[in-house]
Amino acid sequence: MEEKPINRINRELVYKGSITEMYRDTIEDKDGHIQYYDFIKHKGAAAVVPVTDEGKLLMVRQYRNALDRFTLEIPAGGRNTPDEPTKDCAARELEEETGYKSDNLELLISIKTTVAFCNELIDIYVAKNLVPSKQHLDEGEYVDVAEYDIDTLVNMVYDCTIQDAKTVAAIMAYAHKYT
Repeated sequence: MEEKPINRINRELVYKGSITEMYRDTIEDKDGHIQYYDFIKHKGAAAVVPVTDEGKLLMVRQYRNALDRFTLEIPAGGRNTPDEPTKDCAARELEEETGYKSDNLELLISIKTTVAFCNELIDIYVAKNLVPSKQHLDEGEYVDVAEYDIDTLVNMVYDCTIQDAKTVAAIMAYAHKYT
């Protein structure tokens, strides 16, 4: 059975911010009905699971305005340009947020964070052989760094202490692959 395709008739820019662009899409469904969707365009991001020589994972605690609270996450950030290699972005965010560098980054998993309305893709890397460097936080960014063992982090996912999607995916993928 062949399905009639969904046709996007129009995409109108509604808002352009520093991180995302918001569009209103006009869609014709397979039955010929017109529907409207919000679409958020994102330039993509990268994240990193920094692993110490002792096997601990470095996590960052920072304030998140959308939630109006502090969260515990893996280091991450947006690409500077849509064509920036995510591995370069992950290496930059590792140093900026944790104050460590690594020349040993391996892709762990790629995720689409919110497929219902956003195209954000995050490539998540594992960084080993960490070398001390210096944090380079953005203005207004305050990040605390702490070490955790993987079992503690998995428990924090299951007790809902950690809810950030990229961090949950990274912790569970890391636990599955490396423990």
